[in-house]
Amino acid sequence: MQEGIMELMWRTSHMSGGNAHYVEDLYEQYLADPGAVPDEWRQYFDSLPGYEGGPSRDTPLAPVRDRFYEISRDQRRAAPAAEGGESDVSRKQVRVLQLINAYRFRGHQRADIDPLGLRVSESVPDLELSFHQLSDADMDTEFQTGSLFIGKDSAPLKEIIQALEQTYCRTVGCEFMHIVNTEEKRWIQQRFESVRSRPDYSPDVRKHVLERLTAAEGLENYLASKYPGTKRFGLEGGETFIPMIDEMIQRSGSYGAREVVIGMAHRGRLNLLVNILGKSPGELIDEFDGKKMLAQGSGDVKYHQGFSSNVMTPGGEVHLALAFNPSHLEIVTPVVEGSVRARQDRREDSEGDQVLPLVVHGDAAMAGQGVVMETFQMSQLRGYKTGGTVHVVINNQVGFTTSRRDDARSTEYCTDIAKMVQAPIFHVNGDDPDAVLHATQVAIDYRQQFKKDVVIDLICYRRRGHNEADEPSGTQPMMYQKIKGHDSSRTLYARRLVEEGVLDEDDARALVDEYRDDLDSGNHVANALVQEPNSNLFVDWTPYLGHSWSGDVDTSFDLKRMQELATKMCEIPDDVDVQRQVSRVYEDRRKMLAGSLPLNWGFAETLAYATLLDQGHPVRLTGQDTGRGTFSHRHAVVHNQKNGDTWTPLCHLRPNQPGFTIHDSFLSEAGALAFEYGYSTTMPNALIAWEAQFGDFVNGAQVVIDQFISSGETKWGRLCGLALLLPHGYEGQGPEHSSARLERFLQLSAENNMQVCVPTTPAQIFHLLRRQVIRPLRKPLVVMSPKSLLRHKDATSSLEDLAMGKFQMVIPDQGKLEAENVKRLILCAGKVYYDLISWREENERYDTAVVRIEQLYPFPEETLFEAISDYSNLERVVWCQEEPKNQGAWYQSQHHMRRVVDQVAAGVGSDLGFAGRPESAAPAAGYMAVHSEQQRSLVEGAFES
Repeated sequence: MQEGIMELMWRTSHMSGGNAHYVEDLYEQYLADPGAVPDEWRQYFDSLPGYEGGPSRDTPLAPVRDRFYEISRDQRRAAPAAEGGESDVSRKQVRVLQLINAYRFRGHQRADIDPLGLRVSESVPDLELSFHQLSDADMDTEFQTGSLFIGKDSAPLKEIIQALEQTYCRTVGCEFMHIVNTEEKRWIQQRFESVRSRPDYSPDVRKHVLERLTAAEGLENYLASKYPGTKRFGLEGGETFIPMIDEMIQRSGSYGAREVVIGMAHRGRLNLLVNILGKSPGELIDEFDGKKMLAQGSGDVKYHQGFSSNVMTPGGEVHLALAFNPSHLEIVTPVVEGSVRARQDRREDSEGDQVLPLVVHGDAAMAGQGVVMETFQMSQLRGYKTGGTVHVVINNQVGFTTSRRDDARSTEYCTDIAKMVQAPIFHVNGDDPDAVLHATQVAIDYRQQFKKDVVIDLICYRRRGHNEADEPSGTQPMMYQKIKGHDSSRTLYARRLVEEGVLDEDDARALVDEYRDDLDSGNHVANALVQEPNSNLFVDWTPYLGHSWSGDVDTSFDLKRMQELATKMCEIPDDVDVQRQVSRVYEDRRKMLAGSLPLNWGFAETLAYATLLDQGHPVRLTGQDTGRGTFSHRHAVVHNQKNGDTWTPLCHLRPNQPGFTIHDSFLSEAGALAFEYGYSTTMPNALIAWEAQFGDFVNGAQVVIDQFISSGETKWGRLCGLALLLPHGYEGQGPEHSSARLERFLQLSAENNMQVCVPTTPAQIFHLLRRQVIRPLRKPLVVMSPKSLLRHKDATSSLEDLAMGKFQMVIPDQGKLEAENVKRLILCAGKVYYDLISWREENERYDTAVVRIEQLYPFPEETLFEAISDYSNLERVVWCQEEPKNQGAWYQSQHHMRRVVDQVAAGVGSDLGFAGRPESAAPAAGYMAVHSEQQRSLVEGAFES
């Protein structure tokens, strides 16, 4: 079999080249899936003398193909020789095809992509003639070009090598052979090889590039002279970034894009704001002078600010939105993705044609921050994909002070992480604007064609230190000796255009003078800015501005309509085979609807979603195990036991209803939560909720909470209605699955920035979720959701509680107590209430009232006063919590409770007592016996201390 295959190949494909594509495709399919190729080929590939056990998906194609054609000496001698040494030419033809592929694989390692020339290229033997058993004597021999796109089927070897060198080893280094999809690889090969990575741009195009380069350099020079030493994270050394982004926006607009959302690094942000988004230079100067202040809030530094504007493109008006972001730079990446997905959902743009995500990274941050991996992992997931993201790295070749590769990363390039999703990566020399322009065009076209991520690694340098007050030569002396004598990209490009006769020196100098005049005059310098933008491209937040916390919110809902919705929620088609336990859940819900069972948590929660959908509000719910609920209480998604298909009742409530989106997320917290934050800041009329599998899982997303959720409004005036559902409760499950770290959220709470609630009944979660959307106020909501209460016999409600009630920030004592007999008051939050009530009933302590505080922030002092004002004979008040004393609500809330109690019984509040676990470094005990004893002790202590 193998001899037949080899004889056929030697006689046909090697001489004619006609089967070269076929053989390459077969082998690539084999590496991806051995079962995808015919049996005879799989057997042959399996038998190849291997590199440590044979070929694999990770084995480069060129050396494996080398083995593939390295048949035994006897087989080669047995191959019939044609006249004129046909056998020898055949073998060399195969070597040439190997050489072509080697350039595609490894040409980037020899490319001239470092403008400073400091990059040390490793030896690349695959690109040497001798490696392929070729020599200078073969240079004039004509060979088949195979799949090489150079406009002819055959060419002398020297011409083939020249084409390969020009394509893959000049100022663009292409990494794309890690892509499995053959169509994508062929597409990229054609785009670069057909023009040898350097299209012949018209003089007008090149003049426009120079004008944008002049703007980039002109702004930096202007600010450097006006504010020397002031921190601004200038773009000097990477000015080609501005014509790159300009081209991205214009080309995206020509494809029909209507919005571009940008996540931006520090370096070059001010330049982008002024020269691309059209921020007024005068406004930027006011910020440098300290004249501009927000009407309220803390504000933020200049290089964290966002902005939005509209620009004109060949395809029409495009809205640009630059995201606000903190110094933890890469965390903005998933925020941008979430914002883009919300805009696409609003436009019903399922393919991602109308909204483009553009994320700009720093080289050290891209290699060092784990959220980059998380975001790449989202790129093709159905709950998160955005039709492909264009990633740009402003690669200064140095982090803060870390320039040595063996200190900065373990990979060859900072962009290697992108290979995990088979994104093509284009490394391009920042001092070659023509090459940058070509890489940009190919990147946008690739994203549009394949709806996948693509990366441009703009290799440049920073002319100054990490910031303008930093002296970089102290840690990078050799690099900055080189930079000191290196002309700017704009200078080099202008000189080239003058030498090529594209323009004269006076024209080039005039561009500099005109830009400086515009800055001095305070004119806008973004040349495509729309002065009267189309407001239909914006997200309208005006209905949600200027609202206060005061006043009750009507979250009631018509009982009859609720029953109709509940009936629809329980309908499952006959052809959906429901798993036994899930079937029981739905049967119980039908009984709840009929009134024969009280409502439990899961039914009330899903009813909240149903009523919001019915009133026109979209709902998006994501998290790990969210479809069923980690504790199997929700079952909003039913899995057909026959074929694995799913049925989501909430998607079938009525015709033309708003979208209900529920996704089991990938195992991410930081990236996933940041995505939902971005989504919620762009979709104000929807309920957006993220659920942690266990409450403590949110710890992995603390940076999102600290820098966006808790402070985004104060820093940037950015409203957000995101809800966090964090399972929290002491069930004896050890330190890692007990606490959602309530104390952290309370510590971050100030200026009415968010809500922290601990609901204890199904009706409470129903009204709380509805309040979040119906009330026009947009503040993040943190819900310490229960575990054991999901099925607790006493934690139930009725349909009437849902239809006619409201969220109670404080729930008064529910027992039949005589107010004048109450001597002791226990204040608590969460499921410990049920333990306290059980102890009170068992011990007949009817001199003690137990009051639940369901909203811990903003603390409802007035409502608490109303709930306890009748207890005029109080002698003792105790706060009871399950958390250790140094955790939970104690330290952040006690002053509120003292103040209220003292209004009821003077002096009693000052002596507020504590009942809970002792101070602890860990959130909870890991042994059930210890946990049970602590729980018994704290409950008893609330009554006896």
